[in-house]
Amino acid sequence: MKRTGEVILGIVGAVFYSFLALMGVFAIWLKNNPQFLEEALAEAPDDLGVSTSDIIEGIGSGGTFILIAAIIAVILGIVAMVLLKGNKQPKIAGIIFIATALVFAVVTFGAGIFAGLFYVIAGIMCFARKPKTIIEE
Repeated sequence: MKRTGEVILGIVGAVFYSFLALMGVFAIWLKNNPQFLEEALAEAPDDLGVSTSDIIEGIGSGGTFILIAAIIAVILGIVAMVLLKGNKQPKIAGIIFIATALVFAVVTFGAGIFAGLFYVIAGIMCFARKPKTIIEE
């Protein structure tokens, strides 16, 4: 049985997680270029209640966290797709897809939920699709 649908959904989910990783890289870049961020925040109201340095630190640490989480999610998605290749172990691949989507949706505080939807659908398809049984007479 071909698992093309699951693999395609896994690839789309991995692409969205890669986009999330790029957002993390951008946040790290912002942390390393505080002049750019200070100019952008200069236009914001002064009564934010948080200093600019605190904002820069928060963006940098959040960016690092999202980058690492997204890279792990992409790697786990690739592992699941390799397990699907040739219909080797679709149940294990489904568990990996669903667990990755749920864990990273919670860990990233919802930032990875859209990418996780593709992983969840692929995981459900891994469990739902059964090979056709051939009845010999």
